[in-house]
Amino acid sequence: MSTWINNNNQLSSLCNQLSDCELIALDTEFIRTDTFYPKIALIQLSDGESIWLVDVLAIDDFSPLKNLLESPDNTLIFHACAEDLEVLDHSVNIQPTHIFDTQIAAGIVNIGYSMGYARLVDSLLDIQLDKQETRSNWLARPLTQKQIDYAEVDVLHLHKLHGLLLKMLYKQNRLQWFDEETKGLFNVVDKRKNNQNYYTRIKGAWRLDAQSLTALRHLCQWRDSHARDKDIPKSRIAKDSVLLEIAEQMPKYRHQLHSVRDWHPVSIRRYGDIILKEVLLSLNQTQDAWVPRPISSSLNNTFKKIRKSLVKIAEEQKIPQEFLSNKRELEDILRSVEQGNYQLPDRIKQGWRQQWVQSAVESEISKLN
Repeated sequence: MSTWINNNNQLSSLCNQLSDCELIALDTEFIRTDTFYPKIALIQLSDGESIWLVDVLAIDDFSPLKNLLESPDNTLIFHACAEDLEVLDHSVNIQPTHIFDTQIAAGIVNIGYSMGYARLVDSLLDIQLDKQETRSNWLARPLTQKQIDYAEVDVLHLHKLHGLLLKMLYKQNRLQWFDEETKGLFNVVDKRKNNQNYYTRIKGAWRLDAQSLTALRHLCQWRDSHARDKDIPKSRIAKDSVLLEIAEQMPKYRHQLHSVRDWHPVSIRRYGDIILKEVLLSLNQTQDAWVPRPISSSLNNTFKKIRKSLVKIAEEQKIPQEFLSNKRELEDILRSVEQGNYQLPDRIKQGWRQQWVQSAVESEISKLN
């Protein structure tokens, strides 16, 4: 049974009560369907015995909660917290720094990579959870009993998971690995705030010439800025494929926009003139936008061999292969080799995975000469 917190005094009192609690389980409920930023609706807290549901919609002073959650004396237990950190930062100006993410820990000890909360609870605690309320309207008031039950469950088992996973990390001597991955998580969250290079992630962008690629970068930056200002999804302005086609065509006149595939006429009426203006402005920008081309067929064979070696290493070390390296990192390494400037990404050359990834990479690279 949880306690409902729906005014400033109650929140302040709760934060005083939890100030000496070293482990606090935390989760958030939010909606992100028709906005750019997530709309936070609820914050769940637990000390391992009691659960509190903080009604964010009824509170306007979050300073006590900020002091509590940002305190270095408190460890916050989350599961898959990247979005939680983002919503806490934007919605209530809270930036936790001392966290324990049970999803990361589960991967490090080889229970499973990117495992969901329900599966992890089932795996470690043999408890089956009902997750049917995931997509419900959390901004509605009052919440239904099913929503309340769901919100409670999201923090109910985190303390037990923390205890079991921490023991496994110590037993496997992987606590340092876990700490490195947690620091990397904060880097991922920070990168989400800066979308200056979003254009590099658009499929097919590498095919554009320098002028069109510069236009694509400019259009993506304009769309991101406008979506943030109006708090609307980027796709409501124009999908990635639409911006790609516009950058490729470099239109000068409004009627040319009607030939762009999958761009709704309403969006053309609303944004067409602005888009044409932004395309024109991009012509005056330095043409230094760059997107890596796909690796060559010969390097692709080397890529496959490296991946095969990493799969074997992962099996031997009893760790999910996805933790060792991702596709983009390996492709970047091989491009650096092709350009005569071999280098490893910081995440690999400065961390626990270096010894295995570097040996696998250099073993295959040596065969190219």
